Amino acid sequence: MFGPFKATNALFGGLLWKVPWRMSSHQKQRVRDRLRDVDGVVKQINLGLHVQRCETKDIQYDEAINARKMFKPRVKSLRLLNKPSVFPRESQMSSKDKYSVFDKKARGYRKGIHKVPKWTKLSLRTNPRFF
Repeated sequence: MFGPFKATNALFGGLLWKVPWRMSSHQKQRVRDRLRDVDGVVKQINLGLHVQRCETKDIQYDEAINARKMFKPRVKSLRLLNKPSVFPRESQMSSKDKYSVFDKKARGYRKGIHKVPKWTKLSLRTNPRFF
């Protein structure tokens, strides 16, 4: 403790960047905004693919936009993005799923989404059933 090798506050206190155990309301708002942005991108991709298929069937752009029934994408991965069980929209998610993820090592099998590395770049929408 004393002498030339005394511990500084940063070394003595442990980890310098501490992660709070709960998210702030501003962080939660940004999470909701990011989820809505991704939902908008998926919607625009579906609309673009619908218009493209309509044009191959000689349907005009205005008619394609105003059509009640939209064509499903032919790509399987894009069809899966439209299923709520695989990729739910922000309005379909519970707050528990928006702000926490499954973790087998955590006490309640949940941990805050802000404790996941690169959590702002990942789309963590689905969790195991009953957790």
